[in-house]
Amino acid sequence: MKQSIRYIMISLIAVFFITGCSKQPLQEINAAKAAVDSLISEGAEKYLPEDAKKINDDLNKAMHEVKAQDAKIFRNYGKAKEMLANVKAEAEAIKATLPAKQEETKKNAIAAMEEAKAAMDAARAVFEKASRGKGSKAADETISAEMKTLEDSLKELQIQVDRGDYLTITSKAGEIRNKASELSTLLKQTPAKAEKKKR
Repeated sequence: MKQSIRYIMISLIAVFFITGCSKQPLQEINAAKAAVDSLISEGAEKYLPEDAKKINDDLNKAMHEVKAQDAKIFRNYGKAKEMLANVKAEAEAIKATLPAKQEETKKNAIAAMEEAKAAMDAARAVFEKASRGKGSKAADETISAEMKTLEDSLKELQIQVDRGDYLTITSKAGEIRNKASELSTLLKQTPAKAEKKKR
C-alpha cells in the first residue's frame, strides 16, 4: 500500500513537472521582445548596428528554441527561458550605452562640420588671393559656383543638426571638406602653372 502511494505521489510530481514546463514562456517572450523593440526604437540600428543585429539574431535563436519545444510531446522550455532572459538583459545593457554613443556621434558630426567650414574658409582665402590674368574669368566663375554649392551644402547640414541625423551629417561634412581641400589644392597649383608658362 505504501509503495502504491509512493508511486502515485512520484507520478503526480512527474505530471506536475511536465505540465509546468510544457507551457510556452509567454511572459519571457513578451519581456524579451519589448526590450529589443525599445532598443530599436531608440535608434540602436543606426548608432550601434552590430549590437542591434546581434540582439535580433539572439532573439530569433531563442524563438527557434521555443518553436522546437512546441513541436515536442514532452516540452521543456528551460533553455528557451534562459535564452530569452539573456536577450532581455543584453538589450537593456546595450540601451544603457546608447545615449553615450549618440552624444559621441553628435560631437563627431559637429567636429566634421567645423573641419568642413575651415576647409571652405581656406579655399575661399586661396581663391581671393589667387592672381588671375586675362581669360581666367570663366575659370573664376566656375570655381566660385563650386564654392557656392559647397557653402549651400554646409548650410543644409546645419539645418539637419536640429533633426539629429548625425551620421549623415558626419558623412556629408567629410565630403564637403574633401571637395574644399581639392579646390584649395587646385587654386594653389594654377598660379604656379601660369608662372611656368611665363618663363
